[in-house]
Amino acid sequence: MKLRRSERMVVISNYLINNPYTLTSLNTFADKYEAAKSSISEDVAIIKRAFENSHIGHIETVTGASGGVIFTPTISEQEAKAIVEGLCERLSESDRILPGGYIYLSDLLSTPHILQSIGRIIASSFAGQKIDAVMTVATKGVPIANAVANVLNVPFVIVRRDLKITEGSTVSVNYASGSSDRIEKMFLSKRSLKPSSRVLIVDDFLKGGGTITGMISLLKEFESELVGVAVFADNGQEKRDNLSYKSLLTVTNIDVKEQKLEVERGNIFDQ
Repeated sequence: MKLRRSERMVVISNYLINNPYTLTSLNTFADKYEAAKSSISEDVAIIKRAFENSHIGHIETVTGASGGVIFTPTISEQEAKAIVEGLCERLSESDRILPGGYIYLSDLLSTPHILQSIGRIIASSFAGQKIDAVMTVATKGVPIANAVANVLNVPFVIVRRDLKITEGSTVSVNYASGSSDRIEKMFLSKRSLKPSSRVLIVDDFLKGGGTITGMISLLKEFESELVGVAVFADNGQEKRDNLSYKSLLTVTNIDVKEQKLEVERGNIFDQ
């Protein structure tokens, strides 16, 4: 398919954005668009400058016979902070407080552009670290895990709290639920995660940390490594010993009686 340079740059840009963290040979573009490899190299150089100047992402060129280009999505700190500040305002709405001190998040975590932004911010926070899979627990964490995995271009695995026949053979661990003060069980299909995987755990809301601790225990059963933990929001009033994590938002006060909710930016921007 023969294209003019302007058209070629558009379709190459679109390909790179939709195939992050994937090594693509310049010959692939040259053959597909009937252009010289040197012309494709010039196209990529122009796209690289535009992407970096606009904070869309970085393009790395790998030399050698098996080389090519790899696109890594990014987001500027200024844009990320503006997005998080907007989410702070949305989450501070008093009508989000539910009986028992829970917070309604479903509308935010079902909005595509919000999820896409969350995925970009979390993925950028772990830039440079090799991640083989994203893990979450059913069900509220699934949209976030999907968003992050989509940016990283890796699979995401879902930990269940009950057995599903469609999961096949599973591995289970017991964990202490922070919300109910009970010992509960979680399951993960043996086919979901390869041994020695490097895993990023994500979830929607962090209270006592029992669920996260349970997933970390599951990783040990799969002989896999924890890269980090990221959550959409955490309860800043809860104490969590020996649990390191990054959060976009921190709920500093929940007053059920007065229907007041105070939310601040989380620690994801801390160095």
